[in-house]
Amino acid sequence: MNPLSGVFGESWELYKGHWRHFFSIAVVVFVVLAAVGILLSWLLGWVGVVLSVVLNVAGAFWLQGALIQAVSDVRDGRADMSVSETFNAVSSKLGTIVVTGILLGLAIALGLALFIIPGLFLMTIWIAVIPAIVLEDRGIGDSFGRSRQLVRGNGWNVFGVIVLTFLILIGVSIVIGIVLVPLAEWVASLIQQFVSTTLVTPFVVTVWTLVYYRLKGREATVAEPAPVAGPAV
Repeated sequence: MNPLSGVFGESWELYKGHWRHFFSIAVVVFVVLAAVGILLSWLLGWVGVVLSVVLNVAGAFWLQGALIQAVSDVRDGRADMSVSETFNAVSSKLGTIVVTGILLGLAIALGLALFIIPGLFLMTIWIAVIPAIVLEDRGIGDSFGRSRQLVRGNGWNVFGVIVLTFLILIGVSIVIGIVLVPLAEWVASLIQQFVSTTLVTPFVVTVWTLVYYRLKGREATVAEPAPVAGPAV
């Protein structure tokens, strides 16, 4: 049985019920990164631009960690943690999240450059790396092994989720691009970035966080010892 069956439907229901909460978290990251990026560019010129790019990469993983925490929080149907509490919950793990995310991104990018297939393989087996850090407090090296452990035996199912996720992203990007055609290029780019950060990314993180929970649930089920038959009567 596929433990990921129906994960998109479950993700959509969770997202619909709590999108305002996810949106609020994403807006904080978007505004902070935009404000700091503008300030750095104004003060330091091209050096500031380079620094803002690095900051945006780190910010993307900061957002992912906060959203993973938020999705975990609302799985019971309500948001028990405020936006500030959500960020505080991942603050102590931020360094680990960012360093791991950069290593993960570099490895997958290199794999994609090597005939694509290695990158897709790494993307599949490491889908739960960041959730393992946020939700299990794993270290950098341990999180990669933990993700591989969770995915083992369900690689094709996870790969299918990844492919469908990217197809959805492509479709949304095309629709947004068509809607924004009449606008100036820089305005369209800014709006597209805002929508991607605040509305699209939370849904993707919701899907992949629930994948983590589905795989963890399967692991727990498999680990349960078979019941011992009692004496015949």
